[in-house]
Amino acid sequence: MSKLLVISSAPAAMVDGTPFLDIKFCEGMNFYASAWDGEVSGLLRIQDGPFPFGRAFTLAELSFDPILLDEATPIDRDTLSGFDVVLCSGDNHRFLDLWKTRADLPAKLVYIIEYDLKTRFQIIGLNSGKGWAGKLSARLWTLRQERRRKTAFRRADGLQANGYPAKLSYGPLSRNAMMYLDNRLKPEMLATPSEMAQRQQRIAGGQLRLVNSGRLEPMKGAQDLIPIAAALARQRIDFHLDVFGTGSLEAEIRDGIARFGLSDRVTLHAPVDFETELVPYVRKAADVFLSCHRQSDPSCTYLESMGCGVPVVGYDNTMLHHLVRESGGGWTVPLGDHAALAARIAQLAQAPDEVNARAANALDFTARHTFDIEFGRRVAHLKSVLAQ
Repeated sequence: MSKLLVISSAPAAMVDGTPFLDIKFCEGMNFYASAWDGEVSGLLRIQDGPFPFGRAFTLAELSFDPILLDEATPIDRDTLSGFDVVLCSGDNHRFLDLWKTRADLPAKLVYIIEYDLKTRFQIIGLNSGKGWAGKLSARLWTLRQERRRKTAFRRADGLQANGYPAKLSYGPLSRNAMMYLDNRLKPEMLATPSEMAQRQQRIAGGQLRLVNSGRLEPMKGAQDLIPIAAALARQRIDFHLDVFGTGSLEAEIRDGIARFGLSDRVTLHAPVDFETELVPYVRKAADVFLSCHRQSDPSCTYLESMGCGVPVVGYDNTMLHHLVRESGGGWTVPLGDHAALAARIAQLAQAPDEVNARAANALDFTARHTFDIEFGRRVAHLKSVLAQ
């Protein structure tokens, strides 16, 4: 019986003596526990008080052993002792010296990585709260961490890269690297044949239904939503855009809807439950997902939309570029060119057959990369590292 330790950057807290944990983290840990041949533990840092997207869990509800440390307690040799495999985030600079900590221990060390250096620089550049001096300082600090990160990946026993950019950047550094496509779609959540058929009938000569979901933040490109919608309205394109989310740009988007007279074209919704509300809505009422991501992070939104039978149109960041090329499930335009994005959508409004063909490609691709398949591949990879 082998023992797996997952070290996560997910938040945690103790509320009235009960663990308060991130719900998505616990769902992932449940899968590890069901697929791993042995005991599974999860290590998290404790913060003060409850946080969004979390809840209190009794120990009986958890399929893994929670190890909760305060900020001052180091992850030392004693912490890692007794485990056969340690899996931890390579995006978090606090974990980049763990290869030293476990140097004389039998535990295999595997890192997970999502952001490449280019993406980190893109995020810094999109941070409106930093002046040029702050951005320069952030870039220099990021470069120092990048050197540590590359050393850690070379010294570790394996690497799990989430998305194409991370695999291209870091895969060659590892003796045992694999790529996965993170998403929350289970097989039963995929678009059905009848929903695909109904969409084909609806968009034939009718209104093009666009959807966008996620955080309304500059790093997600939410500032481009209104300029795109306004450009489509000026061209008299028959469309409707549903936006689901909240964030620092919410008020700006609401003002833009009023200022450009888009209230009959754009609807801003509050965040809704992913599985019970957002997915059913997108499957039944959306034709194309509008993505304005300028950075190349491996957003779950791409695959989750594609699995709803909805192709993606967006900027040609590294992640979406490779995803569209591999799947045939969308379209890209030059990075940051919202006029080009509006022009592409205008073309799609007149090309229902093309939209339907890309929708079928998107669904077919995602059906081969659902949550259970991707997580299963990750566990199989960990077992292969353990067997080395």
